Amino acid sequence: MGAGTSPADPAPAGRAAADEPREPGERDGRDGSTGPGPVADAEDAEDAKDAKGADDAPDTGKDEAAADGRPRRSRRFPRFTRDTARPEGGGRAASGDAPAPARQWPLLTVLCAAGLGLLVVVLDPFDQAFRVGTILIGGALIAGAVLRWVVPSVGMLAVRSRFTDLVTYGLMGTLIVLLALVAQPAPWLDVPILEDAVRFTIR
Repeated sequence: MGAGTSPADPAPAGRAAADEPREPGERDGRDGSTGPGPVADAEDAEDAKDAKGADDAPDTGKDEAAADGRPRRSRRFPRFTRDTARPEGGGRAASGDAPAPARQWPLLTVLCAAGLGLLVVVLDPFDQAFRVGTILIGGALIAGAVLRWVVPSVGMLAVRSRFTDLVTYGLMGTLIVLLALVAQPAPWLDVPILEDAVRFTIR
């Protein structure tokens, strides 16, 4: 009993709770038993984990998509194109057992002919080499158009549809050959319409 206190005075709440006798069922850490202890801590941790998992749960649509095993498709166009359809006639020009050059022989033929024409133009080994080399380049493109039309599968020579490739290769090759034939001086092909157009343009 402290100084200045009497038995009639009410005890403080903290002391009263501490002085009250405990029930036999209650456990305290001081008497060798574990009060809230690991069991209560584990249960609190599990409850907190469950609450956090409920907050961070994904949308219902994603759950349904995952349950179906198929990713949910969006109506938006993809930012990056991952694959493209093979153009018509874009298969191998030879069987898969053949070496790589044999499988792409149409493209290699066009490239070698065009490269030979460029080499002739650059080296200029003889008179009229510029005209001959340019004709070789145009002839290579025309040959590509013919191969695209005749050969069912031309490999990497096929860029777009068969019609588009035919028009592109054929038109470009024909224009290059015509320009080589009418090039000055001493053109190999005399086209009066072109001469009149040039004179009208210069005037």
